[in-house]
Order: sequence, then C-alpha cells, then structure tokens
Amino acid sequence: MLRMGDIVKNIILIGFMGCGKSSVGSKLARALHMQFQDTDQLLEESFGCKISEFFEKEGEAEFRNRETALLKQLNEELQNTVLATGGGLPLREENAELLKKLGTVIYLKASKETTLKRLHGDTTRPLLAGGDVEEKVERLLEQRIPLYTAAADLIITTDEKSFYEIINEIEKQCRN
Repeated sequence: MLRMGDIVKNIILIGFMGCGKSSVGSKLARALHMQFQDTDQLLEESFGCKISEFFEKEGEAEFRNRETALLKQLNEELQNTVLATGGGLPLREENAELLKKLGTVIYLKASKETTLKRLHGDTTRPLLAGGDVEEKVERLLEQRIPLYTAAADLIITTDEKSFYEIINEIEKQCRN
C-alpha cells in the first residue's frame, strides 16, 4: 500500500474519458483494500441528475466550479481511497494542485485509437455530443495530454492491457 509515514495515502486516477479510471479504480481499490470513490458519481448525487443534464442546464463553467468545490471538500475528508476523476477535472491548475495534495496522482493514458474504440456508441459524454467524434477526441486529447502529464506522479499506458496488468503495474510502480 502507498504510505507516507504511517498514514495511508489516496490514489487519484486521472485521464481522458474512456481510459478506464472508474473500471480500474474499483478493481484497484479492492486489490489494495481501500475505499473507492468516483468524482462524477459524487457530483451526480449532489446535482440530483446526470452530468449531461447538469451540463445542459448550467453549462460547463458551473460544472467545473462544482468539481473544484468537491475537490476542496475531499481534501478535508478523503483517506485510504482510490479516487477516479472526471476527464476534465485536472485541467484547472487549482484542481491539479488539489489532486496532488490528496494523494498519488496516476495518469491512465490511452491512445486515440483505444479511446475511440472504448467510446464507440457512448452517448453520455456532453463534450462529444454532435459532430465528428473522432475530430473532437483528437482535439481534446491534444489539449489535455500535456495537462494530464504535468499533473501526474505516474503515467500508466492502458492500451492492450487487461485490468489485472494495469493494476499490477500500478502496484509495482507505487512500491518503488
């Protein structure tokens, strides 16, 4: 387990939509005997609706404000937890700093091709709605990859890997 002194640290998973943050996160938490939380799920519970509905009603700026407020709250109370974040959460500099305070930040990196395969037919992503999905993914990845990289303590490539392989790599990297 990740330890700083005798205090168990949190593991924070960041990355583009479809990279496996929630799926890997829940399995990683079980393997490490930690709690699992997902910021998108926590936000939906606080909104009382799906993120796509909130986006439509309130807009992206308000959604990003709510993400930051949630991170501030989690910094006060989160421990021994694997936290999966929304794909856009680490884009704000303030959020990237809050994530670093929360624990070890791991960027789950997937190629554009893997991302498109995983997102094929997914209609729940507000930033991909309407238009050419491949073009949108390419543009967003171009903008986000440098920010994910800068925010991360570790980078794990998930292309062509099973959950077991990804979890093993995370455990191995975190022990070093």
